[in-house]
Amino acid sequence: MISLNIEKTLGFISKENVFAYETQVKAAQEALENGTGKGNDFLGWLHLPSSITKEHLADLKATAQVLRENCEAVVVAGIGGSYLGARAVIEALSNSFAWLQDKKSGPVILYAGHNIGEDYLYELTEYLKDKKFGVINISKSGTTTETALAFRLLKKQCEDQRGKEMAKKVIVAVTDAKKGAARVTADNEGYKSFIIPDNVGGRFSVLTPVGLLPIAVAGFDIEKLVAGAAAMEKACGKDVPFAENPAAIYAATRNELYKNGKKIEILVNFNPKLHYVSEWWKQLYGESEGKENKGIFPASVDFSTDLHSMGQWIQEGERTIYETVISVEKTQYSLQVPSDEANLDGLNFLAGKHVDEVNKMAELGTQLAHVDGGVPNMRIVIPALNEESLGGLLYFFEKACGISGYLLGVNPFNQPGVEAYKKNMFALLNKPGYEEESKAIQARL
Repeated sequence: MISLNIEKTLGFISKENVFAYETQVKAAQEALENGTGKGNDFLGWLHLPSSITKEHLADLKATAQVLRENCEAVVVAGIGGSYLGARAVIEALSNSFAWLQDKKSGPVILYAGHNIGEDYLYELTEYLKDKKFGVINISKSGTTTETALAFRLLKKQCEDQRGKEMAKKVIVAVTDAKKGAARVTADNEGYKSFIIPDNVGGRFSVLTPVGLLPIAVAGFDIEKLVAGAAAMEKACGKDVPFAENPAAIYAATRNELYKNGKKIEILVNFNPKLHYVSEWWKQLYGESEGKENKGIFPASVDFSTDLHSMGQWIQEGERTIYETVISVEKTQYSLQVPSDEANLDGLNFLAGKHVDEVNKMAELGTQLAHVDGGVPNMRIVIPALNEESLGGLLYFFEKACGISGYLLGVNPFNQPGVEAYKKNMFALLNKPGYEEESKAIQARL
């Protein structure tokens, strides 16, 4: 089970003030449970972990096995919440160099539809030219420009290379139950498909087929992932006392820090495998809270790497920041520092120590330095990088986000601001139906 420690924020804010949020948090929890708050039609994630059936997981695993047996590579086509959750878990659990190895235990997982990079897409299609590949197309509407464009290219290439019949077998749609272009395509082509529930928004969808199918294709245990999330669902439940509820404490602490001028939250990891967990977290909190000219700005750093780039700013820059550190208690492997006779690098004092011992002291030393420099620190400890811990961590952040958004007074489950760039882009591209917008934007230019 993950744990949260807020002690290193208490020189900046008081415990009394954090605990003064108890009534507000209780009201937020009840609004989530009873569906009486803003965005209440998007609360399907709330009890998702405990409601996932064995049959559903078996169906996902069977489909994943078909892709694993028939593909050397599988492209996950999606953007935002349609790929970040899956990538967060896959990258955290994967061997960092697996894709370079000749002997692979399963297909290489690749990503597309999350940018409009011509060179990226060209290089991807070139790489796939001599590969038996499949596609998981993840889109509720099927018309999101980035994903639809990538899928159009990949569908044609897969059919050209593998034939229409095999393409049907290795292209899977994760989409709306009844409507949208991706649903129509899946039905017309006969693709195996899974449903994105109507009441689960993209950034909360990692425990739906959006995340679970790619994670299973990558060879990881989705039953354990869901079990970890279900345990955290219980630990953050509405009847758990405030002082024992990590999601409640996290939501209250960050809102109290925000009230005290800490406008930027930096999510910190000391394990490079957590990089995409940070990317997923940034979308979760950025899209949920950045509204009505309010909201903490979510940033992230990978330490100790970024101590050599962002470290100076964090230590001595504007004091509008706080840090939330994810610490992994136990590594998967063991590697000791060797002794060196010449000792030219002066590291013999570390000889015999595990590399993670050095990393943990870097973590502790950084925390002390940053707190001394005026940066409040929260610390989240997870036991290990495994499916259970990650499932728990993801649900913890989701639950805390729902509570935190309500404490802030915004609707944490919509994203009206995301549409602004799309309207301009469609007008500039002269998309049918955007004639008036096209005229107006041309006049501006």
